Amino acid sequence: MSSTCFSRSSLLLHIFPIPGRNAPPAAFHSFSPLRSVRRCGTSFALNPRGNRLSCIRSMSSEASDAEAGTVRSVPVTVAHELLKSGHRYLDVRTVEEFNGGHPVQAMNIPYMFKTNSGMSKNPKFLEEVSSTFNKDEEIIIGCLLGKRSLMAAYELSKVGFACVTDVAGGYTAWLQNGLPTEN
Repeated sequence: MSSTCFSRSSLLLHIFPIPGRNAPPAAFHSFSPLRSVRRCGTSFALNPRGNRLSCIRSMSSEASDAEAGTVRSVPVTVAHELLKSGHRYLDVRTVEEFNGGHPVQAMNIPYMFKTNSGMSKNPKFLEEVSSTFNKDEEIIIGCLLGKRSLMAAYELSKVGFACVTDVAGGYTAWLQNGLPTEN
């Protein structure tokens, strides 16, 4: 899978396209304050806010619905730095998984529920997220391995959440990297 990487100082942000999309070859961009890059009809910029970085994403009028759903994924170590700098962590695992341990300060809104026949999408997911987060809020989204969080991030991006970031590898990678957790 190709990705576009944005870096500023020691903070490395990866942009991963949704599987199945044509993507440009990997590229690196060094950001100075408010420097932006156009990718797939979408403008991205990193804006220093105090001593933290925030994301600004604006959609051009030419951007198609498919292009509007681009989701950024970052490694857990970057997600942890973003969390420390003020981003909010949305854990989309089931309540049972969440209660078994989660990143510090994470909030749980399940994307899917376990049922007798497997997993079923939470029909109130968008409603619950919308009542808890503003669409311009900086949200890190994680699950157990990264699949549900990527689907949730994509869905939130499609309905206008401007700065959602998927945690690549999910809670499993979070634990493997020894990052702080709570029960």
